[in-house]
Amino acid sequence: MWLAVSLLIIAGLALLIAEVVFIPGTTVVGLLGLAFVIAGLLFSYSEFGSVTANYVLLATSIAAALILYVSFRKGAWNKFSLKTSIDSKVNEGLGAEFSVGIEGVSISALRPMGTAEFQGKIIEVKTNGDYLASGTPIKIIQIQSNDILVEPSIKP
Repeated sequence: MWLAVSLLIIAGLALLIAEVVFIPGTTVVGLLGLAFVIAGLLFSYSEFGSVTANYVLLATSIAAALILYVSFRKGAWNKFSLKTSIDSKVNEGLGAEFSVGIEGVSISALRPMGTAEFQGKIIEVKTNGDYLASGTPIKIIQIQSNDILVEPSIKP
């Protein structure tokens, strides 16, 4: 029975740490971890009596506090956490620079979104659902707030 109690408490603490450190805000993992810890503690109260179970509760509380302290203080989870950030930006204020009918070329494949170059500037564009290969001549057919809609330009 010690093995079952220990495994429940360890699994619960691991899920609680995962909730706090890696995936905050999901609550499902945290609630599952809390349920495992409570189940382990209830088993210890029912199988070993209140004196032993109180020691298990104390040990579990100290272990949880120590793990959280070490995790945040020593940066133990830094090698597992994401360190990059998104530094791209939305096509803002393009109404003044670009207008319908301007021609350019797709830099990436447009499936249906991708990047294109117009007047020496690289911007994100999208098609009406068409897939266009990289290097395809295109023209702007519509500008809506932050979206630039393009189609292949027909050369005479």
